Amino acid sequence: MTIIAFILLAYLLGSIPFAVVTSRIFGLPDPRAYGSRNPGATNVLRSGKGAIALLTLMGDAGKGWLAVVLAQHFVPIFGLGKEVIVAVSLAVFLGHIFSVFLCFKGGRGVATAVGVLLGLSLWVGLLAIATWILVMIIWRISSLSALVAAIMAPVYAWMFLDFEASILVILIMSLLLIWRHKSNISRLLAGKEARIDRINIL
Repeated sequence: MTIIAFILLAYLLGSIPFAVVTSRIFGLPDPRAYGSRNPGATNVLRSGKGAIALLTLMGDAGKGWLAVVLAQHFVPIFGLGKEVIVAVSLAVFLGHIFSVFLCFKGGRGVATAVGVLLGLSLWVGLLAIATWILVMIIWRISSLSALVAAIMAPVYAWMFLDFEASILVILIMSLLLIWRHKSNISRLLAGKEARIDRINIL
């Protein structure tokens, strides 16, 4: 029962749709009603409000990081193994992309995945972020940045993590991220994917 409680709490934390929450608080349109209709930071950015998008990004990444860090702290106290931390890592990510508060719909999971990576390994998380930033600087396409970072994340995990289950869950998250971007992949191949140019910080 304790293991189920850890997983369920992580899923519920992951289900909090920060894009929707921040948009409502600051009087922005529902992110599910414009742009890609995706409740994530990138779509909030399309509203022209960079600060709100950053707040959304921090919330989505923060919940992934918090779930892992709390699990790392409490799991040993309850006499449980590392596999529970791995299960929590996947649960908080699944909560974001299949949010119970959004009728089991959600964002694509990039920010939450980054938070999970930072919780599991600072180096893996930072390398994934660096990959995203580098691709973004060169091509200014958010989906392409996410896809390249998702492809590289399991490689970084293999380099820095010694627990096979952690590497496996990062691979699963990467595959889910790629699957969630299938429409973006089609647009990328057709040369029709939108670029992010100007950002209004306020």
